[in-house]
Amino acid sequence: MQPPSGVTVDAPDPFADPTTPVPPGWIARLGLAGVGMCAGWFGPIQVLLGLQAASLTPGHKEATLSLVTGVGAAVSTLANPLAGAFSDRTTSRFGRRVPWLVGGTLVGALGLVVLAAAGSVPVMILGWCLVQAGLNGTLAALTAAVPDLVPVEQRGLVSGVVGMTQTLGIVVGTGVATLVSGTTGAYLVLAVLAVAAVTPFVLRSLDRPLPRGHLPKTPVRQFLAGFWISPRRHPDFAWAWATRFLATVANSICTMYLLFFLTDAVGVADPELGVLVLTLLYAACLIVSAIVAGIWSDRIGLRKPFVTASGVVMSSAAVLLAIVQTWSAALVGAVILGIGYGVYLAVDFALITQVLPRAGDRARDLGVINIANALPQVLAPAIAGPIITWFAAHATHAAGYRTLYLLAAAIGLAAAVLIRKIRSVA
Repeated sequence: MQPPSGVTVDAPDPFADPTTPVPPGWIARLGLAGVGMCAGWFGPIQVLLGLQAASLTPGHKEATLSLVTGVGAAVSTLANPLAGAFSDRTTSRFGRRVPWLVGGTLVGALGLVVLAAAGSVPVMILGWCLVQAGLNGTLAALTAAVPDLVPVEQRGLVSGVVGMTQTLGIVVGTGVATLVSGTTGAYLVLAVLAVAAVTPFVLRSLDRPLPRGHLPKTPVRQFLAGFWISPRRHPDFAWAWATRFLATVANSICTMYLLFFLTDAVGVADPELGVLVLTLLYAACLIVSAIVAGIWSDRIGLRKPFVTASGVVMSSAAVLLAIVQTWSAALVGAVILGIGYGVYLAVDFALITQVLPRAGDRARDLGVINIANALPQVLAPAIAGPIITWFAAHATHAAGYRTLYLLAAAIGLAAAVLIRKIRSVA
């Protein structure tokens, strides 16, 4: 089978490890797609879902936000590995990943439109579940493109760009949510933006087609069994999953309730604008640290020391937010957290691509790793909501957030220590 026009192939085997560096234009298109996708995610997470929850259920905004994000994260947990596994076996003439990029982005945009029209909590849940299901299909295809096409020696740089796009997506999503008048308009702008940003990558993805018959037919039971990756047989993969899970729990605790933290603990007059300012500062530091750390990691051939240091830095930011609950401390905390998380996003993803068990199941296995990103969205609200509610009733909001951020710091330090368990990557 001949690849479609415009597709280049590194080797006859679609599962061969890539050896040819990807061009700067491809990296830029990957980055743009990531920005649009993440804007569609984080605009709602950072601001819009909280505002909608406060509007629909003003007396129970924290519980509503926890419910909506928790159900959506449960959908995400299933959607990402499933989309990845199916894309590994897709034999479209356009490639394995492109159909999932297109379909996932369109479903995610539809979910944002549903959220724009939501007048009740059940419709909010439906819309957010569509966003999570669709954009996780997009994410599965985008992340698999890195081990598919990028040689190991270039992955620190490309992973830095991937990490940077998440943060730029947060900035763009938060900016749209803050500056566009009304939640309805903001959701619609994010829907259009997601489709527009992914389109250039779809048109020139360099995706490798999978010839029909290249893989044997897989019985359903064997297909489902493939999602269990034995920690005993693949211990480095298991430790990579566990540390990503812990680090994401810590980061989610720090960021998910930022709007309410500024409102109820710090007492900022305009908390929505405060979230935007902190996000911009956090993003600027993250972008610089992600690119620098990615290039540096590629150059010296080391991954684990960067990931360990990033966990310590992120935990120190959480400790600062716990102890000093002022606007000035929040600004300093955003700088520290941005630097630490930038290093983490760049180098940890590069490390993960080097411990994947099988080349033929890259997207599925990355989907399993992405469960470690999705589950914290369930656990963080489940942890944070009761803590904040209990302290608000029995003490103060400030005491609740102090406890919450100290817990985040402890979890982040655990992730930093356990990364040393990985043996096959330096």
